[in-house]
Amino acid sequence: METTGTNRVNGLHDLEEFRFQAFESARLYKERMKQMHDKHILDWNFKPGELVMLYNSRLRLFTGKSKSRWSEPFRVVQMFPVGAVEIESEDGTNKFTVNGQRLKHYLVMTEE
Repeated sequence: METTGTNRVNGLHDLEEFRFQAFESARLYKERMKQMHDKHILDWNFKPGELVMLYNSRLRLFTGKSKSRWSEPFRVVQMFPVGAVEIESEDGTNKFTVNGQRLKHYLVMTEE
């Protein structure tokens, strides 16, 4: 009777240790996945005067793979708190408001 009770207590301790290891493993996995996800998050904060490119989802002229859907660089005029961005063309002729998620930073290659 006493050995059965001891075996049962040892079994419970083993189960508790296994549960703790599984919990720790899941926590480490979640941390690694969060780091991988956060690494790919883009910065959507645009400042007035920056150059951005606009995603054109309605472009259907050429359906080839090499045709880019990102339009010419635009200049940021104003950021609104709800995520909208007012942009204008580089020559200053057209000014309109778009969703900030349709923009990305325009990176200019400079010669050094």
